[in-house]
Amino acid sequence: MENISNNLKVIRNRMKYACEKANRKPENVRLLLATKTVDSERINFALQQGETLIGENKVQELKQKCNLVKDLQPEIHFIGHLQSNKIKEVLKWASCIETIDRLSIAQKLHQRLTFEKKEIDVYIQVNTSFEESKFGILPNQTIELIKEVAKFQNIHIKGLMTIGLLSSDSKEVRKCFQLLHQLKEEITALNIPSVEVKELSMGMSGDLEIAIEEGATIVRIGTAIFGDRIYPDSYYWNETN
Repeated sequence: MENISNNLKVIRNRMKYACEKANRKPENVRLLLATKTVDSERINFALQQGETLIGENKVQELKQKCNLVKDLQPEIHFIGHLQSNKIKEVLKWASCIETIDRLSIAQKLHQRLTFEKKEIDVYIQVNTSFEESKFGILPNQTIELIKEVAKFQNIHIKGLMTIGLLSSDSKEVRKCFQLLHQLKEEITALNIPSVEVKELSMGMSGDLEIAIEEGATIVRIGTAIFGDRIYPDSYYWNETN
């Protein structure tokens, strides 16, 4: 637990310095705790340190853990690939889904929300690295998808999300984040009814500084806080799980 406390301080300092370098206010960039494979005890400890936002990738983990951390009332985002048969469970816990990347899943989400008489905030996930291994709508198809999803009155588009290139080449990583920011500007200029793209969820443990410099409003940090995981990232992009 002491490691988590120290790691949080390190991450907060990294975020602060990145904001100063980019001439941004630290309060305008939120830290999302990416809690995949992290047990509820460690999540609760991190929340007790003052953190308020967590993100889960797997519906099974969402169900198991969120009930155990609910007393601290964190804001919960779903940041994994969403399958239609898991929508019902996600809606029990998440206040925001960051991974809408196709019209078919938005339609299913709309149907369930209508049935439950609920509304939800979403981000559109964009594949800015153009990698086949990653989910997300292609950049040149994003605006058309947003126009279609915006027709569903109970789905509120609030931002864009990307994973970005997992690479040591900072220039290539930066291109991904620049592309997402450019898309945000283009969407804002179109003034699409009921669309308010203010959030950019991008940047993880290894590239949060670059993401903040390019306009991230949420950085998703897991390993740099909770330690390495036993599963590769591909485990969390697999539609069959």
